[in-house]
Amino acid sequence: MSDPDHLDLPEVCRRAHAVLDAVGRAVVGKRDALELVLAGILAGGHVLIEDLPGLGKTLAARSFAQTLGLEFTRAQFTPDLLPADLTGSFIYDQKEGEFSFRPGPLFTGLLLADEINRTPPKTQAALLEAMQERQVTVEGQTFPLEAPFHVVATANPVEYEGTYPLPEAQLDRFLLRVTFGYPTADEEWGVLERRLARQREEQVLEPVTDGAGLRAMQAAIETVTVEESVGRYCVALAASTRDHPQVLMGASPRGALALMLTARSHAVIHGRDYVVPEDVKAVAGAVLAHRVTVRPELWMSDVTGAGIVRSVLNQVPTPGVRS
Repeated sequence: MSDPDHLDLPEVCRRAHAVLDAVGRAVVGKRDALELVLAGILAGGHVLIEDLPGLGKTLAARSFAQTLGLEFTRAQFTPDLLPADLTGSFIYDQKEGEFSFRPGPLFTGLLLADEINRTPPKTQAALLEAMQERQVTVEGQTFPLEAPFHVVATANPVEYEGTYPLPEAQLDRFLLRVTFGYPTADEEWGVLERRLARQREEQVLEPVTDGAGLRAMQAAIETVTVEESVGRYCVALAASTRDHPQVLMGASPRGALALMLTARSHAVIHGRDYVVPEDVKAVAGAVLAHRVTVRPELWMSDVTGAGIVRSVLNQVPTPGVRS
């Protein structure tokens, strides 16, 4: 399907809700979390979904790829996965008598990096260049990744044996970290009920847009107004995580930027062409918590990055609401 090069913000809002409605038919009862994932994609970023097995992480990634009309690939991260398994490699072509590059799963629209914390740091690092620079380098040659390119990674926060925690530098490349949590009893029955109704395991969702349409949506979001008071609020929240007494390392300026970018997408999803402090508050936990490192002496306590962000939100004065 073809989309115009330029979209107005009401049309972006309409398409965003159509995407959420479609994905919500597959991932039941997680509208707020799905809004955060979509806000991260619309902001041009990558998303880490960290949750227990069986809560819809993989299903959500595949559903977004289908509804956004993106090419989808899945890489299962295992201890023996090599960087070349992601980037691709040069293969000798006997017919041509020369080496030719065979692209890996990174060359896609949406990459599901499944259980990213199960692969060694060397392979995790292979994602860094792709996520930040939108390119991969193999044997000295650089290959650009076509836009849109997004990584949705999953991680299990409970199992630690045989896993490799993501370093802070790579966590910082994820615009958001989202959790779904367990469904309510009614939501869980809804999952069962829909499975009975469709009489098959797989779910196929119709595309709402395509790659060109997603790029047009992302371009439209660049026009969202952010007043100085709201921008400085983002800066103050990020800076306050650095000054918190329970924090070893707080959010960098990249965290403040991520907060503003994601808040713009959240505003458009909620039908506004400008950002209000409530947009910032709505995304702050997902944007900042994984950028906060708790002091080592507190690791055995109940102090978490999410709790520190909640504390900061209570302490930093909220700017006045736009009239």
